[in-house]
Amino acid sequence: MTNVRPLAELRAVREPGKRMRSRLLDAAVELFKAQGLAGVAVADIAAAAGAFPSQITYYFRTKEALFVEAACREVLYVARQAETSAAQALTGSDYNRRLVETVIGSPGLALFVEALSLTRRRQDLAPLIERTFDRLHAQGDRAYAETKAQHGWSGGDDPATTARRFWTLALGVALRDGATGATGQEAIDEMSALLRHSGASHRAAHPQGET
Repeated sequence: MTNVRPLAELRAVREPGKRMRSRLLDAAVELFKAQGLAGVAVADIAAAAGAFPSQITYYFRTKEALFVEAACREVLYVARQAETSAAQALTGSDYNRRLVETVIGSPGLALFVEALSLTRRRQDLAPLIERTFDRLHAQGDRAYAETKAQHGWSGGDDPATTARRFWTLALGVALRDGATGATGQEAIDEMSALLRHSGASHRAAHPQGET
C-alpha cells in the first residue's frame, strides 16, 4: 500500500520553507533598494535574514534570480498602494494623479526597471517578469473598473487600455529619468503630462467615449 503523507504533515514541512523564503525576500529587497544589485552580496542578504548563504542558493539558485523575484514582488506592492490611494479619487484626473504620485519615484519601480534590464541578459528569468506584467495589468484593470463603476464615470478608455498605458508610460519615465538624474517632482510632472496627452489623443480618435 502506498504511504501517503497526511496533508497536515505536508503543510508542516512547507510552512517553515515559506517563512524562510519570505524572510530572504524581505531582507534582500531592503538591501537592493539601498545599494542596488551590484552592491549587495549573498552573504549580506543571508546575514540580514538570519540565514545561511546556502539557503539563498536552495530557494532562489542565484542572487540575480532573488533580485528579480524581489523586484517583481515590490512593484506589485507599489501597485496595490497606488490603487488603494486612487480608489478614494472623485474624478478621473484625481485618480491618475494619485497613481502617479505613488508610483513614480518609488524605490519599487526603480528596482523593477533594473530587473527588466537584467532579464535581457538572463532569459531564464523572463517568465517571472511576464507573470508580473500580467498581474500589474489585471490588478490595474480591475481597480480602475471598480472605481469607475463606483463613481459612475462615463466615457473614457476601457480599463484594460488604461492599465497598460499607465505602466508602459511609468516604466519609460522611470528609465529615462533614472538615466538623466531628473528629480522626483520632474518625473511626476512628466508622467502626468504624458497621461493627459495620451488620453486626449485617444478621445480624439474615439469620440463619444468609444474604445
